[in-house]
Parts: sequence; structure tokens; C-alpha cells
Amino acid sequence: MITKAQYQAQAAQGYNRIPLVQELLADLDTPLSLYLKLANRPFSYLLESVVGGERFGRYSFIGLPCRDYIKVSGSRTEIYQDHRLVQTHHGNPLHIIEQYHAQFKTPDIPGLPRFTGGLVGYFGYESIYHFEHIAHRLRQPEKHNPLNTPDILLMLSQELAVVDNLSGKIHLIVYADPSHPQG
Repeated sequence: MITKAQYQAQAAQGYNRIPLVQELLADLDTPLSLYLKLANRPFSYLLESVVGGERFGRYSFIGLPCRDYIKVSGSRTEIYQDHRLVQTHHGNPLHIIEQYHAQFKTPDIPGLPRFTGGLVGYFGYESIYHFEHIAHRLRQPEKHNPLNTPDILLMLSQELAVVDNLSGKIHLIVYADPSHPQG
């Protein structure tokens, strides 16, 4: 757990998202049982790591429902805060995603895995047109999308549980913003 002095020192260094971490024993909980208890709602996730397709990796990540996210469909990028649309952009979404991501400054915390939150989601098949210069004549006409799934969905994960499958511990992580009085 971080002390108030450490928190203030990190804020003074320019970090605008500071992880508050609580460590617990996993006991009888599995990553799936934790997901079902903590996060089983829209805009949540369970990421399992596997080594070589045969062995479970060290960490499992359970993201609690995210309130802020980015949706991309074609050249339209929408940014949501608290599930409300706050910005719409047209053009290459990769630049917009990069700018969005760059606004968050977080410290590395020793003893935790490299991933402890941030942007998580997917880049669908159609997003290739934003990475590669493929002739427009090769692009398919607007496809019927009965599920209304975006080409790219990235959620800002600021509340998560990280299961360390090796040590049998759970790290509960919540990001605090020092610019807000309540963090």
C-alpha cells in the first residue's frame, strides 16, 4: 500500500494516474470465479496468459467495468467518459488513440506485472486499413454489421484485480487522479 507521502511525491513528479494497490491471498478463488464476483458486466474483461498454448502463465487480469472508452467505426472515432459521448473525430483513429493514451502518466510499481491497467480492448479485422496503405478498390463496401460492433474498442481500465498464479496472491489496483480532491 502506498503512503500519503509517496502519493504526494508521485503527484509532484507529474504522474496523473497513481495506482493504489492492496494485496490479498487468493485462497479458493480462481480468475474465473473472481471475474464472476467482481466484473461480470459490460465493458469488463478477463485476460488469461498461456505459455506455449499448454501451460497457464503467471498472471490473470480481471478488469472491472470501465466507464471511459474509445469506439472506432470506419474513420469515425468516438470518445466516451462515464458512458457519455464527449468527443467525435474523423480521420485516422490511430493518431487520436495515441493522443488519448499520451495524456496519462503512471509510475511503475516494483513487484507488479508490466500491465496494471490502461487501454485494453481489441482491433478488429477492418482496422487493417488504418495500419496499411491498401488501395480503396480493395476495401469492401460498408458491410452489414448486425451486432453493431466497432472496428476498434479500447477501454480505459482503472480498476482491476491481478491474480498472481505463482504466489497465490491477488493485487487489487485502483488508479487515483491527484488533480481531483477525492483522487
